[in-house]
Amino acid sequence: MTESEILALPYRPCVGVILTNADGLVFAGQRIDSTAEAWQMPQGGIDPGEEPVDAALRELREETGVPAAAVEILAEAAEWIAYDLPHDLVPKLWKGRFRGQQQRWFLMRLTGGEGLIDIATPEPEFRAWRWAAPDELIEMIVPFKRATYRAVFEAFRDRL
Repeated sequence: MTESEILALPYRPCVGVILTNADGLVFAGQRIDSTAEAWQMPQGGIDPGEEPVDAALRELREETGVPAAAVEILAEAAEWIAYDLPHDLVPKLWKGRFRGQQQRWFLMRLTGGEGLIDIATPEPEFRAWRWAAPDELIEMIVPFKRATYRAVFEAFRDRL
């Protein structure tokens, strides 16, 4: 795909979840589909007709096993936060239909026990998980998402 073709593509509508524990650390999952140290927070697409908050709770459950009843929603980002994929990845992901993702982020606190986290889900996305400080997580994320994670943490700076 040419650069102009990629720039003409829309963003994929998505959600993201900052899941914190009582110590203020953030859930980070290591992607199962990458041999690199690719860590990220739970995120995923919004289904047609689905509200972003419902998508966020669904994605959290699908990726971490944590049910909605075990979290408190603390805040929702006021703005959508977008990122572009590196051009070489565009044709490989989402059948080349999107240039990147436009995400609505939610800050949630785990109110249930840590034992509820189970990444061995029916369609696993993570091979490992851990708690990390926001600054540490920014360094653990793939480089093309670092500016996005900085913007996400900035959006919730008063609540983290």
